[in-house]
Amino acid sequence: MSVMSVRLSDDLSAQLEALAKTTGRTKSFLAAQAIRDFLNREAWQVAEIQQAITEADNGDFASDAEMTARFKRMGVIDHDGN
Repeated sequence: MSVMSVRLSDDLSAQLEALAKTTGRTKSFLAAQAIRDFLNREAWQVAEIQQAITEADNGDFASDAEMTARFKRMGVIDHDGN
């Protein structure tokens, strides 16, 4: 396990301290969990973007008719196409 030093604003440090006291967790545990959640979310987003780029490079696009139908279902455009 490695150790890392992080500079926090006084406000952020106070929030972390308060959450640690409230939850009975250590500040280190909460910080590690926050970093883990961030890394997982970012990795997911990067993977989705890479997949979309691959699909675009392969010409895998929705047709105009498919997009119009989807927009209609979402209520973005009315059934007259406006």
